[in-house]
Amino acid sequence: MNPHFRRTGRNRRPLSGVLVAATLLAGGATATTGAASAAPAITPAAPKASTLGAQAAQSGRYFGTAVAAGKLSNGVYAGILDREFNSVTAENEMKWDATERSRGSFTFGPADQIVNRALGRGQRVRGHTLVWHSQLPGWVSGIGDAGTLRSVMRNHITTLMSRYRGKIHSWDVVNEAFADGGSGQLRSSVFRNVLGTGFVEEAFRAARSADPSAKLCYNDYSIENWSDAKTQGVYRLVRDFKARGVPIDCVGFQAHFGTGGPPGSFQTTLANFAALGVDVQITELDIAQAPAAAYTNSVRACMNVARCTGITVWGIRDSDSWRVGQNPLLFDNNGNKKAAYRAALTAMGGTP
Repeated sequence: MNPHFRRTGRNRRPLSGVLVAATLLAGGATATTGAASAAPAITPAAPKASTLGAQAAQSGRYFGTAVAAGKLSNGVYAGILDREFNSVTAENEMKWDATERSRGSFTFGPADQIVNRALGRGQRVRGHTLVWHSQLPGWVSGIGDAGTLRSVMRNHITTLMSRYRGKIHSWDVVNEAFADGGSGQLRSSVFRNVLGTGFVEEAFRAARSADPSAKLCYNDYSIENWSDAKTQGVYRLVRDFKARGVPIDCVGFQAHFGTGGPPGSFQTTLANFAALGVDVQITELDIAQAPAAAYTNSVRACMNVARCTGITVWGIRDSDSWRVGQNPLLFDNNGNKKAAYRAALTAMGGTP
């Protein structure tokens, strides 16, 4: 296995490219065309920009990218980052194996570099990620006592969020907790197996205490198609949290698509989640071979939902992508704009 794929922990994701009509499941929401799916915020009179971040800002949104601290010294990489994006997400530097390799001993150098650089250039920062079953140090995976694991999880959340309090606008508090396939249930993990299904709620409550001003997000992949069991499982979780007052502010849709792009129900999915009273964000967008039409459809789905607050692509150039050989991003290996770039910008109302 390519070590880069092993590092990102994303090589096992199924790529969804089939266009599927929205099918409403029992217990799910009905498709909504009300406030949550209001007309695009862009108006004919809105100014047109020539870069992604600047154009997204015209409607109060962000257009961001995942960055790696080790690549910031590359002039082409940094130049595109500074010119095009108004939000950044650390690709790996805030994950558990990078920040707390041994219990209670934290390392923040690479994460600090990303955060401080972004804030110094007026870019927002998304925090990724606090609780995830992957890229987890062995000492955490090996904990079998509920009291110990609960204490460790809370301390990890509190330490990271306290360090960046006031600097990070939204955090992926829990990442990829739901199983693939048709169960619609939480996946097996040390957190689920030792703490039970309540670990997600515990993580969100700890996060709210650590930074009351940050947006708290649940983030997952393959939840873009409304009729899928996994999507419905996440929907039920968010609906339950909102009904009981559990703090949750946003849902992140990773949007790792195949060449067909988003499913036909993607906008319906975003709108139905937004109707629960949460923001929605496209958090890790990349599309195999980067078809312009697929990028247009992905961006438009967000623009057509008032509570879709931003889009993040998972890397800058194709050579920076975890999907080696699939050329899924907006810039080619040399940093040149692709047709997909122009499609994304135009879909937001900008001028290439």
